Order: sequence, then structure tokens, then C-alpha cells
Amino acid sequence: MADVEVRGITKKFRYVTALEDVSFDVKDGEFFVLLGPTGAGKTTMLRVISGLTKQDRGSVIFDGESVDETTPADRDTAFVFQQYSLYPTMTVYDNLAFPLRSPMRQMPELQIKQLVSETAEILRISHLLDRKTGHLSGGEMQRVSIGRAIVRHPRVFLMDEPLSNLDAKLREALRVELQHIQKTQGSTTLFVTHDQVEALTMADRIAILNEGHIVQLGTPRDIYDRPATVFVSELVGTPRINLMAAEVTNGEIQIIESEVRISLDEQSQAMPAKCLLGVRPEDVRPHDEGEFVGRVALTEPLGVETVVHIQSGKQTFLSTLSGMSTWRMGDDLRFDIVRERLHFFDEEEMRI
Repeated sequence: MADVEVRGITKKFRYVTALEDVSFDVKDGEFFVLLGPTGAGKTTMLRVISGLTKQDRGSVIFDGESVDETTPADRDTAFVFQQYSLYPTMTVYDNLAFPLRSPMRQMPELQIKQLVSETAEILRISHLLDRKTGHLSGGEMQRVSIGRAIVRHPRVFLMDEPLSNLDAKLREALRVELQHIQKTQGSTTLFVTHDQVEALTMADRIAILNEGHIVQLGTPRDIYDRPATVFVSELVGTPRINLMAAEVTNGEIQIIESEVRISLDEQSQAMPAKCLLGVRPEDVRPHDEGEFVGRVALTEPLGVETVVHIQSGKQTFLSTLSGMSTWRMGDDLRFDIVRERLHFFDEEEMRI
């Protein structure tokens, strides 16, 4: 496996800048996630690292050595695509064996058989080895696609939204399996996704990409607990963060068009007169002795939790409660807001 360094990568396609001076490091054995919306430049970044796309400026470095002039084959990366890159007329066995039968490897068939068998066992597809891939389900095909990457033990795994075409339950199951494989094999993995749940649950570190720029880089906890911008705060977290315009006067913050006024501690009293206030739904807590008064506008029972929409004035706060809540639309309730976990953003939408 390898350390990967990306230094000042810029890539333009005619008049569109896909990547602008992007830099980050991926440590040996790390599960590193590039998270961002469609069009952010995530896939372009993977293609530059693999050598399939040539950058305009900057450098890609593996284990301290530049690979800018190295061919994709010689970089020894394994690319798992969103679409299943399989040969439908071949069996699962032959699809897994295909990268090992390259003339560059000159690997004996007995060793190929051993590696294919080990990989099939890891991915629980041993019973499919004799089946043509054209007859597999979507989940089975994606397992085979991942197996083709794993089987040859590359220096770096590059995964471009490999779970996005699967249904929710299968996506969850494969997410767990990918984590287990990555941790047990210690593989260096760059994983691209627009799904914040995948990013938060799988990553050692996350780089958030937007319009070709990295806007924040850190652990999942860093990203969630201290979003650097309004964009990051809205991208990460389900249900969405409560974001509201607010004014600061006399050591208090007044949420505009609501009944909520929150006293600030001394450290926060140097706030600008106007700001955006962010409150995570789990930090809005209905309580019989709560400081604030609201009314239930809507409830969303999700089984493991309930999302309660609490109206205060013209503003609506989202609150998450464990299990199935007894609150009903139209109920009056009291609630508290956890002051230690408030998020403040300035007029440029940067964290204060």
C-alpha cells in the first residue's frame, strides 16, 4: 500500500474548471473520503490520481515519488466504478482472474486460483464463481467489481460511488463489508461519494469538495461538530441543520421571526450584530421544564427516531427524539436548545 500526496492539482475542461489548486494527503492504510455534490470535481480527482486524466498543474506523489509521468498501469491503482465494469459473457471466476492474467504479471494459474478463491470468500461470492456475470443481481455484480480490485492487491484503491446504484438495505450491508475489508487488509482507499451517511460512517478523514475546491478537511467528528461553512453544515447531517437569521443585542441572540432569545456567554459576546445561527436537530430538546415555547407543526416517525417540527413564531425548528414520539400535530410543548453546541456563521457564510 502507499501514501498518496496531491499537490496543487488544477484541471480545466475548456471553460470549466473542475479542480482548482487542490491539495491533500492520504496516509498509508487510511480510508479517505471525498464528499461533495454532483459536479464538485470528485471523479475528476480520482481520474487524475489514477492517471486516466492528465492534470494541467500540480503533482501526484506515491510514497514520496512523483507519478505524473507514470502510466495508469504502472501506478498500480485499482479503480471501482459506479457502473459495473465486468465482462458479461465471462464467469465470475474469469472476471476476478482477468487482471491477474495480464502478460505483465506472468502469474501461474495455480496462484491465480488461490487468490480468486480467497477474494471470493472475503466477499461471500464463492457460490457464484461458475455463473456468468450477466445473470447476476446488481449487488452481486458490484461485489464482483470490488473483487476485481481487491484480488491483485494494488497500492491504492480508488472507488467512485460504488454503492450508489444499490437499494438502501444492500447499500448498508456492502458499506459494512467494505469497512471490514479495508480495515483487515490495511488498504489505502480513496472513496468518492455524495452521500454524507457513507462519508460519516466509513471515513477516517473526509475532504469536502465544492466547485473544485476543498472547503474543509478533517475527521467525521470535526466535520460534523465544527462545520467551517454554511455549505458544510447543510451537506453533513440528517435531518438537516436548523439555520436561521439572528441578531445579537445586549449579550443575547434573537432568532428573527421567532420567540427564541438565547443569552450568550462572555466568550460569545463579541459576535457581530447579524449572523446565521445553526442548531443541530438533536440539540433541540423538548422538555416539560424547557425555556422556550412552541407548537408541533409536523411529526415524522422513522422507527428508531422521530423528527418533530416545532414552530416558534414564523420559524420552524427540527428536533430528533429517540424512538416513536407521542407528540402530535398541534400540541403545545416546551423545549431547550443546547447552548454549548450552537454554530455561528457570518454574512459570508463562514464559521465565526
